[in-house]
Amino acid sequence: MEIKEAVLPEVVIKFAGDSGDGMQLTGTQFTNNTALLGIDLSTFPDFPAEIRAPQGTIPGVSGFQLRFSSDRIFTPGDSCDVLVAMNAAALKTNLSSLKKSGIIIANIEGFDVKNLRLANYPDGINPLEDGSLENYQVIKMEVTKLTRETLKDFALGTKEKDRAKNMFVLGFLYWMYNRNPENTINFLKEKFAKKPDIMDSNIKVLQAGYNFGDTTETFTTRYSVKKAVMPPGNYRSIHGNQALAYGLIAASQKSGLQLFLGSYPITPASDILHELSRYKNFGVKTFQAEDEIAAISSAIGAAYGGSLGVTTTSGPGIALKSEAMGLAMMLEIPLLICDIQRGGPSTGLPTKTEQSDLLQVFYGRNGESPIPVISASTPSDCFYAVYEAVRIAIQHMTPVVFLSDGYIANGSEPWKFPESKDLLPIEVTFKKGRSESEEAFQPYLRDEKLVRPWAIPGTVGLEHRVGGLEKQDITGNVSYDPENHELMVKIREEKIEKIADYIPEQKIDNGPKNGKVLIIGWGSTYGAIKSAVVDLLKEGNQVSHVHLRYIRPFPKNLGTIIKNFDKILIPELNNGQLIKIIRDKYLVDAKGLNKIKGIPFTKSEVIDEVKKLL
Repeated sequence: MEIKEAVLPEVVIKFAGDSGDGMQLTGTQFTNNTALLGIDLSTFPDFPAEIRAPQGTIPGVSGFQLRFSSDRIFTPGDSCDVLVAMNAAALKTNLSSLKKSGIIIANIEGFDVKNLRLANYPDGINPLEDGSLENYQVIKMEVTKLTRETLKDFALGTKEKDRAKNMFVLGFLYWMYNRNPENTINFLKEKFAKKPDIMDSNIKVLQAGYNFGDTTETFTTRYSVKKAVMPPGNYRSIHGNQALAYGLIAASQKSGLQLFLGSYPITPASDILHELSRYKNFGVKTFQAEDEIAAISSAIGAAYGGSLGVTTTSGPGIALKSEAMGLAMMLEIPLLICDIQRGGPSTGLPTKTEQSDLLQVFYGRNGESPIPVISASTPSDCFYAVYEAVRIAIQHMTPVVFLSDGYIANGSEPWKFPESKDLLPIEVTFKKGRSESEEAFQPYLRDEKLVRPWAIPGTVGLEHRVGGLEKQDITGNVSYDPENHELMVKIREEKIEKIADYIPEQKIDNGPKNGKVLIIGWGSTYGAIKSAVVDLLKEGNQVSHVHLRYIRPFPKNLGTIIKNFDKILIPELNNGQLIKIIRDKYLVDAKGLNKIKGIPFTKSEVIDEVKKLL
């Protein structure tokens, strides 16, 4: 039988199955394989909210969407070309996102009577047999049976054998898309080096899946996607939390400060703690505290002692840390608070994405408590954005909030990583001691940036009072004087606003300098907006895109850019938060596009809304 070869411009695959089916691992391995080939990619892991939802049920479905292309891409795709459905619940949950005539790879054993019932299909209805999928290309595979047959000579239990069935599917997809599975074989050898039976069984099943495609006459076409044309350099695949951790390490090395992370595990921020704990060779210290308050308090102590103090959390943790954030603001010491946002309120949707903490980090502390806010827009941008957040914290002696979210944190993309010499320096100035002209150390005597000196405890002559009570201007003594309190509030606010003099002006990401519609985005809406504007411009529409990294303070020229457009659209994964700040600051009648479903925007949603405005 002759196998045809077809070249595709891009492919979107969704791996979906029970939370124990290894879909995240399968997707990650296929992603790494794709990255090694120099193909552009974007991913969207979709975790179930329940830690251990009942097997076979819709709440237990775990998904991983991967888009890879020979062109530059910015989203994991609006809809899928291929859906891998390991059971009936996976098919039911994800069928609506599959393109008509798309390919369904279905594990037949996942569509037995029990699994159909758990997925809430009516009695006697099996979508693989009732003709409801006639608009799709359905590939039925006895994945479980073939996996067990492959491992019949292995002294493993049935459950252990079945855990390898994701490798069978992965091997088949490597065959289908003309891939060499060597990177996954090396991964398995490294991961299970101390468990040779598990290692050998997974490798054998992977190869069996590849050979299944090669020897079964059902499949007549193999596909490939060419290498993307990208700027020259060294690339790697990276996800957001990983990039954030590397950005912190880079900032630590460039500033010469020891990195201390005080953190309490919380989804989706926990990976940062796990990642940083691996880099003791860079002098990184990680502390898993007993709660959120202890975590930020330890980081404040580290910052007071002259280290790079960092704490990581999500929305519920920010609520608990808010009093300590106010303390750090009052002390005027550098501290980085990383908020990896998730669906809320309360415990909310722990594994889903949302941008609903902006007003919380902007205003959510008692009293007048201004803190700068920096936002990342893509997984790889976490490296540069958090590096900049550290620079601002150190050079302006202030706590800084860094915003990411679950979509960015868990998503991945190719990253052209920089060399150390390419990174801007982060200058640190500690006060060395009291000069002869000073009668006493003045801890709140400010420079032209309104920044007070960083005095390390134990330095002779620099003894000074700290705490949350109001400080007297210049001396730092406790003061209850009403005039002084108002003065200090105004100074602290002016210091934060003055940061705008030391950050870049806002650039238009795409589109003309003036026109009919300006889309203002922040955070993880970047990919959908970018893709939408590219298509809208091709159609001749006067649309432009601005994406904010600096949210407090805004770049100095943002107001000028806004005035050059007839209408302003602000897409957000919340009920309208940045739009309130923009309306208040610039008195503009901005329109909102809001989505609060725990999933990111699609390109088509943004395009449809812009066309309504036009």
